[in-house]
Amino acid sequence: MDIHKEIDTRGLNCPLPILKAKKALADMESGQLLRVVATDSGSVRDFQAFARQTGNELVEQQTVGTEFIHVLRRR
Repeated sequence: MDIHKEIDTRGLNCPLPILKAKKALADMESGQLLRVVATDSGSVRDFQAFARQTGNELVEQQTVGTEFIHVLRRR
């Protein structure tokens, strides 16, 4: 998977990971991939809703230890 940008939102709680992802996606080209690393367990649900509402594709979500990794494709 060719990740174009990664943001670290560890230690931030809702809605900050979503807001940072929204800002990062705005600076990206259509089709590019953004990886977001978060520690907020609510981010799993939040990124699912964010993808549905914005039309950006949620390509992957995984949990690694205490971190939640989300990969979004810019619409």
